[in-house]
Amino acid sequence: MRGLTFLIALTLVLSATPASASEPEPSDATPYLPAPTGRHPVGTTSLHLTDTSRLDPWVPTTDRELMVSLFYPAASARGPKKQFMTLAESAAVLEEAGITTVPPDVLSTVRTNAVVDARPAGRRHGLPLVVLSPGFKRPRATLTSLAEDLASHGYVVVVVDHTYENVATTFPDGRVAPCAACGKYDIPFWVKLGEGRAADVSFVLDQLTGPLRHRPGANLVDASRIAMGGHSVGGVSSLVAARADQRIRAAIDVDGSIITLGTEPELSRPVMLLGRQNAYEPGAPGGSADTWQEHWPSLTGWKRWLVVAGMEHPSFTDLGVVAGQLGLDFGEVGWERGAAITRAYVRAFFDLHLRGEPQPLLDRPSARYPEVSIVESSS
Repeated sequence: MRGLTFLIALTLVLSATPASASEPEPSDATPYLPAPTGRHPVGTTSLHLTDTSRLDPWVPTTDRELMVSLFYPAASARGPKKQFMTLAESAAVLEEAGITTVPPDVLSTVRTNAVVDARPAGRRHGLPLVVLSPGFKRPRATLTSLAEDLASHGYVVVVVDHTYENVATTFPDGRVAPCAACGKYDIPFWVKLGEGRAADVSFVLDQLTGPLRHRPGANLVDASRIAMGGHSVGGVSSLVAARADQRIRAAIDVDGSIITLGTEPELSRPVMLLGRQNAYEPGAPGGSADTWQEHWPSLTGWKRWLVVAGMEHPSFTDLGVVAGQLGLDFGEVGWERGAAITRAYVRAFFDLHLRGEPQPLLDRPSARYPEVSIVESSS
């Protein structure tokens, strides 16, 4: 129950300005996402998908609709850049967070790096696919810089908005879906959330490897090399999805407490748990580390448990990136450093398990990233 209490707290992490944050200074500078570190320009497209075989779990009078963003290596960096969030999404995120010291549209102005509907680099199926799932109440936009970076290194990345679990999802016809799932939270709620997200991901994979396989970006995917990662409940959902769908070969949980109704079945595929030290180091207050320790034995394949000193919950996402530029710093690690650590370790995991490239970064402490410690490991 301590773990449940902590997970609920994570969903409210931006409900007030953190005690360590300073008031943002007025500035004409437009917030931006860090440039991708790979050699490829990045293209992106948005897809509106409807699963007619399944009613929405939160609004069961309608079929399950999803918005997803696809990122991929592009032939050119020229063209219009992707909008980070819509006006409605920006206003909803800031309102839910209780942040009134910045304009409500500021998140719609964040500069990104991916070119909308850019021509893909290459035409053959052959690139690994990574699915990313955001935290509860958070738009898919919050994982944009991670997606862009992976795509610049030769991955196809799909980021899923789980409708009605986010404060605002904008559809192409202008509809904005609110957070119908928001309200009272107990253990069955979090289990339902994870299972629903797993179903969302399986449907998206069916579409990308089936009817949409010839669409730009999707036409690059090697369907035999698929993995998943996510932040907070999105990370926990990655483990749920990997258990439910054998196509997912590896999974990452970034800073998400593992809440279940009982003993989980064994998961023999590779798993990495990556979290902040003040919550996920054994013995940390709040019980989050206890949830990882409890489920560690059920992870029977290659696995790593890593913690990062000086980072906070938003530090692993673009909320931390943008907030840092607006003067709302989270933790001791600055926004640029937090983004660099997250991208390096997530990419190393996927490079190892989808490409078979050795990754010493995951086997021993790194002088380049002294903030990161290995708590547990298994070859």
